[in-house]
Amino acid sequence: MFDRFNRKLNYLRISVTDRCNLRCTYCMPEEGIKLFRHEDILSFDEIAGFTKVAVANGVTKVRLTGGEPLVRKGVTTLVRMISDIKGIDDLSMTTNGTLLKQYAKELRNSGLHRVNISLDTVDPEKFKAVTRLGNINDVFEGINAAKSAGLYPIKINCVIKESKDEEEAKAVTRFCKENDLEIRYIHQMDLVMGHFSVVDGGTGGNCSLCNRLRLTSNGKLKPCLFSNIEFDIRDFGFEEAIKRAAELKPRCGSKNETGAFYNIGG
Repeated sequence: MFDRFNRKLNYLRISVTDRCNLRCTYCMPEEGIKLFRHEDILSFDEIAGFTKVAVANGVTKVRLTGGEPLVRKGVTTLVRMISDIKGIDDLSMTTNGTLLKQYAKELRNSGLHRVNISLDTVDPEKFKAVTRLGNINDVFEGINAAKSAGLYPIKINCVIKESKDEEEAKAVTRFCKENDLEIRYIHQMDLVMGHFSVVDGGTGGNCSLCNRLRLTSNGKLKPCLFSNIEFDIRDFGFEEAIKRAAELKPRCGSKNETGAFYNIGG
């Protein structure tokens, strides 16, 4: 599957929930958010069915995101349903890591290949301040559980304001080197203002190489994170939504005034 700029679209990111057990300052406003109604959230059958059609159209890489995907009840069942689809070479999950101690082994047994874990500081007090609710020891235990379960490679997503030479980023870098973890530095983004850049250590944010489609937990297929373009897979049908998203994927991101990181998945 190619878009009109001859980019091969083979990567589907699926937000399975807009809910999260943390309240990170750069992701959620302090006053809270308006959550999707439960009846608007895609069922596991809908997600798996859509993914099967996407794979038939050339998708080979799938990532589950949130919110926090592990707060979705029964999410390991969804992992199993997706892993059973022939043609997926890479099935991963982005998580804050706080629930991995409980779910890592079951996720691996259900067919998940690997995880990306968000970690912006290794200082307990600063972690609590950034996340408003979090205990960093839960993340450390989650990382160890992911290792024991064989969810490799384990990649750390570290949000930075200016550069990877910031004090907190350098501490996370040392932690990763000491614990056999890969690190990605992600500049803090602003959807409405259109502020984004290429991920240091990855290809995210490089529009010329973008191979992604994004499915929100309430069924909107977005060809670009930094765009208002979206197609409701329930209204258009799976095949037609994919076709339109591929045809109308913009050359480069601009800004997104209709969504937020917590319900798109970043």
